[in-house]
Amino acid sequence: MKDSEIKIRVELDKDNIPEKIFWDATDKDGNGPEETKAFNLSIWDHNNGNTLRIDLWNKEMPVDEMKRFYVDCLGGLAQSLLSATGDEYMSTALNRLCDKMVKHLEEENRKQAE
Repeated sequence: MKDSEIKIRVELDKDNIPEKIFWDATDKDGNGPEETKAFNLSIWDHNNGNTLRIDLWNKEMPVDEMKRFYVDCLGGLAQSLLSATGDEYMSTALNRLCDKMVKHLEEENRKQAE
């Protein structure tokens, strides 16, 4: 059996706010840890029937990038949901929500550019 490992390392400032976030995985392309501005992790706790979550972002991540990150996460969940369950209704509903959110972000960007 093969083992695969994913590592997350977070450097915190004196107030325990993430300054830098690094990730590494045994199966990723390239060697060594890479820096990122944000990550989220969801774990299904089958014993309690709920989801455990960790959402972190560094203090340098702009709000517009954070919003785009969450839209991308939802789109990825839509694809995963379809692959895992075959439920086209739920996957399509999530993708429609993503489309609405992208339009909202585009409108926000347009207003800021004026």
